[in-house]
Amino acid sequence: MTLLQIIVLAVVQGITEFLPISSSGHLILVPALTDWPDQGIMMDVGVHVGTLMAVILYFRKDVGRMFHAFGQMLLLREDYNHSERHLMLAVVLSTIPIIIIGGLASKFGIPDTMRTLEIIGWASIIFGILLYWYDKKSPVKIKMADIRYGHALIIGLAQVLSLIPGTSRSGITMTAARGLGFSRTCAARFSMLMSIPTILAAATLQVINIATSETELQISIVQLLWGAGLSLISALIAISVLMKWLERSSMTPFVIYRVLLGIGLLYLVYQ
Repeated sequence: MTLLQIIVLAVVQGITEFLPISSSGHLILVPALTDWPDQGIMMDVGVHVGTLMAVILYFRKDVGRMFHAFGQMLLLREDYNHSERHLMLAVVLSTIPIIIIGGLASKFGIPDTMRTLEIIGWASIIFGILLYWYDKKSPVKIKMADIRYGHALIIGLAQVLSLIPGTSRSGITMTAARGLGFSRTCAARFSMLMSIPTILAAATLQVINIATSETELQISIVQLLWGAGLSLISALIAISVLMKWLERSSMTPFVIYRVLLGIGLLYLVYQ
């Protein structure tokens, strides 16, 4: 794998993981639209670890509070902070559906059957339009402090749809959150906090699959570190830009990009 390919993959992953435009779809498109060979599962894991570190760094205060609440629960302390524990449990609850269903889907090889330009194109358009609708029509009535476990479960169930390439994990969770009445910034914030256990679980599953297989890895530790480091930097920039953008504007630019991308891919498929 060349340094240029690593840079492109890492930057693409870093930028698209938290923007509502589908990182998995874009990672599939890189080898599909170039002469490069598929980067392989291990590089996918590496760049995802980079984005995981980025979201932990950006939301380090929230993450710290959730870990503190978890520690207090383990110690059976009664003087725990209720808001910290509530957020931590909401994030955990929202992750359960994707861990269960995603694990079963991976076991039966279902995600591999959907890695096509046609599916990515249609998913990009359909779920982009849904994002536009709920972003424009839903009133703002829920703040982070008002999140209920029912909200978390609904958003978590919506996240399962991100198993379809082109859907976008961040996009579908933000769509569900906006539909429930979350503000744009709260929808993005909760979506990104959800990504921490989700990415961690997915990366762990892939590493287990690699460790139990007899496939020889075609990538070095240095290449993995380059991929993880570059995706971390680009993801930090993308998160910062997105959060500032949503404070004053809508999801419409991302929807336009998704629809144009989907149309372009379907043109390539059906021409």
